[in-house]
Amino acid sequence: MLGLHGYEASLVSGAWVTLQVALWSLLISVILGILTALAKLSKTLPLRVIGTLYTTVIRGIPDLVLMLLIFYGGQMLVNVVAESVGYEEYIDVNPFIAGVLTIGFIFGAYMAETFRGAIMAVDQGQLEAGKAYGMSSWMIFRRILFPQMMRHALPGFGNNWLVLLKTTALVAIIGLEDMVRKAQLASGSTQEPFTFYFAVCLIFLLYTTVSILLLNWAERHFSASVRREA
Repeated sequence: MLGLHGYEASLVSGAWVTLQVALWSLLISVILGILTALAKLSKTLPLRVIGTLYTTVIRGIPDLVLMLLIFYGGQMLVNVVAESVGYEEYIDVNPFIAGVLTIGFIFGAYMAETFRGAIMAVDQGQLEAGKAYGMSSWMIFRRILFPQMMRHALPGFGNNWLVLLKTTALVAIIGLEDMVRKAQLASGSTQEPFTFYFAVCLIFLLYTTVSILLLNWAERHFSASVRREA
């Protein structure tokens, strides 16, 4: 890259770290989102309360505050527990693991609302019809519920993914060597912050553009699947 003063490899390695953080965080958020959505739709009161409390609290606190709270608070908790069992060495929490868990935990609350709405949007009569035709639970899920649920969930899922991807920039504040952190270090050495932060903007734009293309393909795919089933 022109004008990056030999920091090209550093930015590329940081971009790879950013992508890994985003993908692992997405996996955790999807798992938490599905579990929380099912909890909020459950007939069991404690599960509904826990699910509602989780989504309400997390969506009401800024991501930056949660990142700092979970990272530093989690580190304190780990060391308190270690000390209580007789381990005297100070434990440093890995910033990558902390960043992934924090972002996944935050966006699990947003994914939960997306999946809950998608499940509720599926016509329950079709599920009952599948049972009446003797279809197994797995077949009902695969051929009726999942395609329609995904069709309803994809717009919200896509928006959450794009926001999650940009939120990964916050991991720089806990010391993770992502591309924002790499840009900070490079700009400090060269006194050219605009150059490196502009490069970071271009990389994020590349990630989001590819994501939008894939999401558009997925929406067409699942819409076509629903039309074929009809």
